[in-house]
Amino acid sequence: MSSIHRFLSKKSLKRKPSAIRALQPLSSLPGMISLAGGMPNLSTFPLKSAKFKLTDGTSLDLPNLSSALQYSQTAGMPHLTNHLFQMQREFHGGEANADGKDWDILVTNGSQSALSKAFEAILDEKDTLLCENPTYSGALASLEPIGCNLEGCEVDEFGLIPEGLERKLQDLKTKGQTNGIVKALYTIPTGCNPSGSTLSVERKRRIYDLACEYDFLILEDDPYNFLNFGEEEIGTNTSFLKMDRENRVIRFDSFSKIISAGLRVGWATGNKELIHFLNLHQQATELHASGLSQLVTAALFDQWGLDGFRKHVAYVKDFYRKRRDFTVQCIDKYLSEDVEYFLPTAGMFVWMKLKHVKDSKSLIETKARQAKVLLVPGQAFHPNGEPGPYVRAAFSVASEEEIETGIQRLATILKEERKTKVVLCA
Repeated sequence: MSSIHRFLSKKSLKRKPSAIRALQPLSSLPGMISLAGGMPNLSTFPLKSAKFKLTDGTSLDLPNLSSALQYSQTAGMPHLTNHLFQMQREFHGGEANADGKDWDILVTNGSQSALSKAFEAILDEKDTLLCENPTYSGALASLEPIGCNLEGCEVDEFGLIPEGLERKLQDLKTKGQTNGIVKALYTIPTGCNPSGSTLSVERKRRIYDLACEYDFLILEDDPYNFLNFGEEEIGTNTSFLKMDRENRVIRFDSFSKIISAGLRVGWATGNKELIHFLNLHQQATELHASGLSQLVTAALFDQWGLDGFRKHVAYVKDFYRKRRDFTVQCIDKYLSEDVEYFLPTAGMFVWMKLKHVKDSKSLIETKARQAKVLLVPGQAFHPNGEPGPYVRAAFSVASEEEIETGIQRLATILKEERKTKVVLCA
């Protein structure tokens, strides 16, 4: 891979370590007396301990909150990062980087925070970022102020199409926009939000080879990794990080879909030099992720271990699989004449094409809302905001009764649209 500096933005190259943050790991060394940092005295804080009741009937006791209440290391509390390194080695080691010795981890307030830091770390205005089309609207919101060039790449029910990506790269090369300007591919390989598609290992290997050939990074955003309905065991669908022989992958993980969205515990894993620049950004903004959230998560892993975590993941995955199955049954029952879709293999969404609608935005934002059913028009997920006939439906929170009623309401609207089209064509 090229020198790491070739991938960094002008802003990122100007970042310097915080003199005070650099002292934080030293303050915990045995015998060290710190007169340096401006840390408040723990004895003045009103909180002392906490106890959580878990849904399995057990309890999680936190008899001493001191480590969570004080400022801590920017990279994350060692109590938690030790668990995360173990998890990454277990699920993503074994090929190019079995022991994770070339990796570093940065714990952030949700993986969205890590992702936005990565975008700012590598992208300048007019740089090119490759991504799926459609892709995550939250990523697009982070990218818009940067002013970079977004190149959407063709997808199907099996995710990003390597041949389409290669054609895109060849086209950009012809236009003189590679070898220094195409910085990275941003991809959601499992249960892509919004399409629900999951990349096969074979496609991942071809995409990774293209990254090596054309010299760009891969930003692997994988919040639905634990909700892969087609995967019996976590980690059997080889990640980009697992095959990363050239240290060009930054992987983003999250516990938001599995443990708690509100705890905001996410993390980035990858090339130590790249993670360093994300760390510098965090030093200058949040300082570190929430200490209490980190402590709760670490204590949960102390109690569960990886086997307990696997058991919990299996339960959550089965919950969403049943929701998905019920949702597509309702779509087949009420919308078969009016939509096209493929079965989502992971995640929380069904991506539907409305057959008789050219632009879903006005229909969803007016008629659907008036009928009291909320969906997201596909335009929100297209890199350049182009209109289209797609909508995203989530099956995660609504009850089965609400899912069925909502789909019936949408069916009534689309039936009227179909009738209108017939009348106009007559």
